[in-house]
Order: sequence, then C-alpha cells, then structure tokens
Amino acid sequence: MAEPATAQVRFSLGVITDDAAIYPEVRKHLGGEFRPALASNEDDITSLLQHPELHAILFDLDCIGDGPVDGLDVLAEIRKIQEDTVLVAFTRTNSRTIPMKASQAGADEFFLFPLNYDELKIVLARAVEQRLLQIEGRRAIEQIESKNAFYGLVGASPAIQKVYQSIEAVANNSASVVLRGESGVGKELVARAIVDFGKRSESPFICLNCSALPETLMESELFGYEKGAFTGAEAAKPGLIEMAHTGTLFLDEITTLNPSLQSKLLRVLQERSVQRLGARGAAKKLDFRLITATNDDLEDCVKKGRFREDLYFRINVVPIFIPALRERHGDIALLVDHFLRIYSAAAKKPLKTIKPEVLEILEEYSWPGNVRELENMVQRLVVMNDGPVITAEHLPQNLLYSSTASQEAILIPEEGVNFDAEMEKIEVAYLSAALRRTGGKKTAAANLLQMDPQRMKYLCRKHRID
Repeated sequence: MAEPATAQVRFSLGVITDDAAIYPEVRKHLGGEFRPALASNEDDITSLLQHPELHAILFDLDCIGDGPVDGLDVLAEIRKIQEDTVLVAFTRTNSRTIPMKASQAGADEFFLFPLNYDELKIVLARAVEQRLLQIEGRRAIEQIESKNAFYGLVGASPAIQKVYQSIEAVANNSASVVLRGESGVGKELVARAIVDFGKRSESPFICLNCSALPETLMESELFGYEKGAFTGAEAAKPGLIEMAHTGTLFLDEITTLNPSLQSKLLRVLQERSVQRLGARGAAKKLDFRLITATNDDLEDCVKKGRFREDLYFRINVVPIFIPALRERHGDIALLVDHFLRIYSAAAKKPLKTIKPEVLEILEEYSWPGNVRELENMVQRLVVMNDGPVITAEHLPQNLLYSSTASQEAILIPEEGVNFDAEMEKIEVAYLSAALRRTGGKKTAAANLLQMDPQRMKYLCRKHRID
C-alpha cells in the first residue's frame, strides 16, 4: 500500500525489496519527502514500473534470484523501462566490482546495507530534483526545436519561412513542382516535406537522381521493361514512374536527362500513362505527382537548347526557390545544434558544446556547399574530437582562413598574448628575411625594409642577428 499523500510529500518512490524490515524504515525516515510504494514480488514490480509519474526507485539487488548478479540484470531491464526515473541500488554484498556494475546497468546511486537513511534521503531528493531539471530542460529544447522545424527542415530565418509557406500552399494539390537552388540546400528534404504535409504522405515516394545513372540504364530504370526487351532482361520489371502510382515521383537534377528521355517523360506527363520497354499492349494509366529539382538555370538551359521548352512548361507549374545557407541569417546556430545532437547520439558520445567565437566564424563563412557542407563538417567535428567543447582550432583550415573572426581568434587566443614579445618576433622575422634576400648585407637589407642603415645595425645587435 502506498502512503497517503500529505502536503509535504513531493516525490513518489518505489521500494523493491523482500526484506520486511526495510519498508517501515523507509516510511519513517523518507515519508515527509517521498510517497513510498512497496513492491515485494514480480506482480508488484510489474505494476510499479507502469506508474506514469514514478520519480525514484530504491532497489534491493539481493531480492532477485540468487543474489546481486541476478539483481544487476533486472536493474538493467528496469532502466530500459524507466529511462528518466532515478535508480538507487543497494546490496549486502561487499564486493568492489558491484558498484561499478550497478552504474553500468543504469543505477544513479549505490549504497551498502545497512542503509544510512538520512544520507539516502538527501541523495535521493537531490538526484530527483536534478533529473526533473534535466527533463524540463529537454522539454524546453524540444519546444524550441519544434518551433524552428518543419517536417524535417530546420530553420527560423525569414528566407526559410517563405519555403515553409510554399510547402503548405502546394502540399495538398497535384500540381508539378520544381525545386530550384544551389547544390546542398536540401531540395530532397523539401520534396519529402511536401509529401509528408500533403494527402499522398502514405503513398509511395520514389526518388531518382538523374545524374547518378548512365544513359544506357536511365531509360529502363524510369520506364521499366518486359521480359526479353533487351539482352539481359530475363524478367519483367516495373520502372520508377510506374512504381510512383498513387504517390510522388521526385526527379533530382532533371536537366541532366538526354533529349530522348526528356521527350519520353513529356509524353508520360501529357498522357498520364507509361509503357514499359518491349511492351506491346496498351500503356498503363498512372496517377502520380511529379516533383523535380535542379541547381541549373532552367531558362538558360532552354535558351541554349539543353532542355525542351515544352517540358520546361510542364514541370515549372509551381517553382520553389530554396535559399542558399549564406542567405538564411540566424539559421546556422540552429542547424549546428541539430546536427550536433544527431551525430553525438550516433557516435554514442556526450553532446558537445560550441564556443561563441566558433559560431561567429561559421556565420561569416560563405558555405558554397550549403547545408550539406555544414552537416558534413559537424559530423567530422563530432567524430574526430574527443573533447566536450568545440573551439576554433578544431575547425577546417578553409574556414579559418576565410574568416575575420577566426583570424582574430588565432591572433589573440583566449589566454591573451605578450604584445612586446610578439612584436619582437615580427621584427626578427622581417630582419632575417631581408638579410637572406640580400646575402647578409645589412645596408642593402635596410634599403629593402625602407629604414635607416644605423637603425638596421641597432636592431641586429638588439636581436643578436649576425
């Protein structure tokens, strides 16, 4: 039976033990702070672990099976079920390895029996309060992320908000959409967001990068083929267009299609039907939505004859322009935090923090590879850096050389510099270089440095340069 709630009780506590003397002591010493509930058998434990608001568990490792070893296995299972609950384990076995094994199994704290209940009360209350703060912080972060995310896209800048608005406007109709923007801006993510937000979200989403396959394979991949249509066609195979029936077909880098395939695609769009290579019967009627993407200037491609004008008008019903990362002011910090979380979790590493000056460097960089380049860089920083904090020296050289902020960070590190010593180094460097250029002739070196020869001789004596 659980203790009746009182005004002072703040937290719920599950007590898992078969020792009849422990539970009364817990009620006596912890009752003012905790509302304890006893679980002394398997059914009680199962019921306890289903409690929706269980703050902490006091677990007797010796009450399971043949001793603490079996108890450690159960402890690990409890941790899987109750991820956010504070787990405190105790045992009567005085072994050096058990505390470490208990921690590995998921225990937050460990005690040896007999229990010091005053200490236990303090430790439990402190651990629960800290866990609740962590949970609240995580919820706050999730709320912030949800406000700055849209169906897999991350960002809150005015430029990306316009993309969100466009996605909402086109998602629930079947008009052809062409996504335009530089390489790496996230065109496929935008295509997926259109699908996820629209009425075809449960239907097939078929993707093809038109530049990824050789021309000899592209036609059969798109249109499919019948058995015997060509050498090697040992069985019939549907094409990607056919597989997109009732769903969405996404063609990336569409301008790389050759003129023949452009013509055949146009016919599919006009007639809303497709015929496999080698087929002799009627074409198969299809219902699909077409989304295309390109980083080329479509109008220029049409003007130069690289892209059919009639196909251009077919796919360019609703153009959505996706901004380059350098145009998304304020989004870099959000994206960096997003990718740090993803790749820290993937690498099973603690979440890393990033210095403010590093963000300043990242925001100054032009990002020619856009979001893809940023994501790859963050993944590399997580994998290659074992420290908890990312500093300017961890960044790739191309970012450092292109950034004013990084130059300042390199020039003046956090601990500061000895100005006079740095100036002396510069003097020595210039004097030595000038003397090498003039074969050690000090008068000629003075002329090269545009200084008086007497000053040149003085500086050489000062720095002991022969």
